[in-house]
Amino acid sequence: MTTTQQRPVAEGLFTWPPAAAPLRLIGSECTVCGLVSFPAASDCVRCASTESKERLLADRGTLWTYTTQDFRPPSPPYDGPEAFEPYAVGYIELPGELLVEARLTEPDPEKLRIGQDMRLTLVPYTVQDDGTEVMTFAFAPAEESAPSEEETP
Repeated sequence: MTTTQQRPVAEGLFTWPPAAAPLRLIGSECTVCGLVSFPAASDCVRCASTESKERLLADRGTLWTYTTQDFRPPSPPYDGPEAFEPYAVGYIELPGELLVEARLTEPDPEKLRIGQDMRLTLVPYTVQDDGTEVMTFAFAPAEESAPSEEETP
């Protein structure tokens, strides 16, 4: 059995490696006014404080709105695979925290609905020339079965 090397699309966006801890997005909370931000920010956009603490965000939320990306975005900045497959993006409302813009695992708009329960997951973004699989976060409809132990990266 070969093991595929994996790495996160960017450091500090979500807990990594996946087997080390439950998957969570890494945000920040302003210690002065309480604003929650994602990705984590050292400066508060509400009160301009430079005092913040790391905060692991909820791994479940509801679909607030969405759209589909039916054509390959321009490069740069898009650096995903040449073989483009349409996907959906949306805003997920994490209860009591904030809205997170994210890729959705379900590309078919007929299978998505505003208010739908969603759960955080990891998906492949691209594969580097050396075979390393670059992983990013996404949200999946909560009704989809969670991956089994064998399928978990």
